[in-house]
Formats: sequence, structure tokens, C-alpha cells
Amino acid sequence: MATEADISTQDISQESLAQLVADLHAQQVAIREEQRLAAKERRAERRWNFGFRAVLVIAPIGAGALFLAGSTGFALGPLRDVVGVVHIKGEIAQGMLASADKVVPALEDAFSDGHVKHVVLAIDSPGGAPAEAERIAQAITILKKRHPKPVTAIIGNMGASAAYMAAMHADRIVAGKYSLVGSIGAIIAPWRLDQAIAQFHVSQRVYASGKLKAFLNPFTPVSEESNAKAQQLVSHVGAMFVQELVAQRGPRLKQHVDYGTGEIWSGEEAKALGLVDEIGSLESLVRNTPSVETFNFGPRESSLARFASSMGRAAADTIVGMSSWRWGTGLR
Repeated sequence: MATEADISTQDISQESLAQLVADLHAQQVAIREEQRLAAKERRAERRWNFGFRAVLVIAPIGAGALFLAGSTGFALGPLRDVVGVVHIKGEIAQGMLASADKVVPALEDAFSDGHVKHVVLAIDSPGGAPAEAERIAQAITILKKRHPKPVTAIIGNMGASAAYMAAMHADRIVAGKYSLVGSIGAIIAPWRLDQAIAQFHVSQRVYASGKLKAFLNPFTPVSEESNAKAQQLVSHVGAMFVQELVAQRGPRLKQHVDYGTGEIWSGEEAKALGLVDEIGSLESLVRNTPSVETFNFGPRESSLARFASSMGRAAADTIVGMSSWRWGTGLR
């Protein structure tokens, strides 16, 4: 029969065993928690390392893609209904921002985009090559038939000569009160350098297959036949310009007005003559349709061209500044 001492010893042993089990359980819980935290930390470290490597790889690729997009003028299209703006800015000539090679693709993008509900030609140009303007005008006519949308030409500072030729093919023309509009006609302005080089006892031999083959050569004396041919050419091209004006805007033109004088009118005068339909601007057009925003389809000057242009302007400003400084010190 067990004594009280034996019973007390057994109780203590059971309590020790229970405590030992509890301690072991607590250690296991602590170890599992440490393992969980360590695994979480390793996952976070792996994610951070992956993200860091992704940034190192993706960021340069993204930057290169953005630079390439900026250099080529690429831009994502609109994501909702907009007024598509195509710019005709500067001289209309090959290699320029307003050349047909750059304006026509922008027109195609604007007309073919389903979110574009209205196409605007934002014009600020003194004109240029008639053949380039003809290509732009033909593109407008073709695209209007393929993608019927209203087309508005908005003239900023100037819409003259070949620039107005392109504007005529819009459904309506808008200009500011102080815009310069017109200059309908043609011009040839060759240099006469034959007298200048003659002072140095220099002349140029010209062998041409016909008597008028070299009639625009600036280094040969001008004959009466050359003068007559040049005048006949510009008169013919100018007359075609006026005929096209009548064909495009005949009912809106004021009667008994000679539109082929080559003169330029203000926006208000042009409206009175029927060359312009409204006085306004791109901003006024947007205000009249507040629920629709504008989207610029270009053409855009490439990043490289902008950089070169800015460097050229900076160099020119530096040269002018140095010259002014020299003149200033020389006058003291």
C-alpha cells in the first residue's frame, strides 16, 4: 500500500511531465512561427529581387520604346469619342513637317479611328508646293468618302496659298479675326545671278535640248521668251487654283470679286468674301462641344529633330549674343 510520500512524489513527477510537455509544445510553436516568419521573409526577398531585376530589364526596354515612339511620332489612339486634330504647320514642302508624306498618314489615322467623330485640320502655314497641297487635298476627298465624317479647317495665324488650297476641301473653314487668308494664285521667283558672276568675268555654258529647257537657270541671261514662258506658267497654274476655288466654294463666294489677285485678307474680310464660313478657333469649337475632347494625330516632330532644332536655336542665340557683346564693347 502506497504511503503519502509515494503519492506526493508521483504528483510531482506528473506535474513535471506535464510542464515538460507544455514546454516542448511551446518550443514547437515557437519554432514553427520562426519558420513561418523566415519563409515569409524569404518570399518577400525573392519578390523584391525579382522586382528589382524586372526593373533593371524592363525599365530600359520601356524607356527605349518610349524614345522610339517619340522619335517616330507614334502615339496610342483615343479611348473614347474625340475630335481628331491633324496639323498643317509651316511650309508645305517635301521633307517638312507639313509635307504630304507626313500629313496624309495622320489624316488616314484620324479618319479610320472609330472614336473620331469630327476631323479638324489645324492650319498655320504660308503655303508651299502646289503638288504637295494637291496630295493632301486628294487624300481628304478620298478619306471623306471612305469614312464619312465632318471635316473642319481651322486657320490660325495664316492659311495662305497652298495651305488654303488644302483648306478648301473641308466641309467648312473657320478663321480668327486676325488670321491671314488667301494668296490665291501661283508664283515663280528665280534668282538672277548672271550679272553678278559677270562682274568676276565668269559665265556658264548651258547646252539644252530646247530653247526653253533652261528658262529658269539663274546663271544665264533672261530672254523675252523665257519671261513669257514663266508668266504663262504661273498664270495657268493661278487660273487652275481659281477654278478649283469656284468648284469647291462657288455658292459661298461673293459675286464679281477677282479672287486671283494673290492678295491676302484678314479673317473677317475673308468671311465677307466667302473664303471663310465662320470666325472662331479650335478652342471655340471645343467649347461648343464640351462633352468631346480633342486628340492630336500629328504629324509630330521627332525627338531627334526637336533636339537638333533646339541645339540649332541655342547655337544661334549664342552667336547673336557674342556678336551683340562685341558690338557693344566696340561702341564704348
